[in-house]
Amino acid sequence: IVVAIVVSLFDKEHRITPKRLLEALAAGGQGMITVAAACGVAGIVAGIISVTGLAYMLFNGIVMLAGNQVIIALFLTMLCCIVLGMGVPTTANYCIMAATCGPILVRMGVPAIAAHFFVFYFGIVADITPPVALAAYAGAAIAQGNPMKTAITATKLAIGAFIVPYVFALNPAMLFIDTTVFEVILICITSLVGIFAVSASLEGYLLKSMSVYQRIISVVGGLMLIYPGLVTDVIGLVLVALVVMLQYIEKKKAI
Repeated sequence: IVVAIVVSLFDKEHRITPKRLLEALAAGGQGMITVAAACGVAGIVAGIISVTGLAYMLFNGIVMLAGNQVIIALFLTMLCCIVLGMGVPTTANYCIMAATCGPILVRMGVPAIAAHFFVFYFGIVADITPPVALAAYAGAAIAQGNPMKTAITATKLAIGAFIVPYVFALNPAMLFIDTTVFEVILICITSLVGIFAVSASLEGYLLKSMSVYQRIISVVGGLMLIYPGLVTDVIGLVLVALVVMLQYIEKKKAI
């Protein structure tokens, strides 16, 4: 701050005067009101869940509902992590996720490292996920935008953060767990292509605007590439390649 003030003294137009400094401090205080309110409400929710023992019953319920289906357990755990991660600082976030949500996935057969990565990812993602989205509220306050629209846009842009943890859990090869160099390279390539295809589908644009059926094919192909397995990788690659080819032909015809 001191350096910025000293540098600004040499620029008459942007010089920080006492009046401008007070205005900046006032604007910062006003912007913090929405963030502070969101933190307070999130803290109340997290405290109620922990103190009442609802978390313990909820986690046991997840294991019962999931049965032997890991993907269901991952999805339900993701929802819990997003709720429990609301308004929690990074270090405390990991401690809470590792102590509460992590054991659920370990019990379902997910390697401990992959389980911890999964819950920590979604605990942090809570900062941009509606309805709390503290990071989005802070960004909206600075940009003077709509907090909820900012959170929704941030969630769309961060779609990779919702997909990568599933790759960690379903195929720990990306974390170098019981794998070879070839498998690591393969899973990284297929996952990147899959995330690219899903993101293109959500945005509705690849080489040009995508039709509805192209978006459906793209998202299905992307998800199949992300899901581990040689058969799903081949099918997903064919579907994504089909969409790219159709987009190329349509763009060439338009020219």
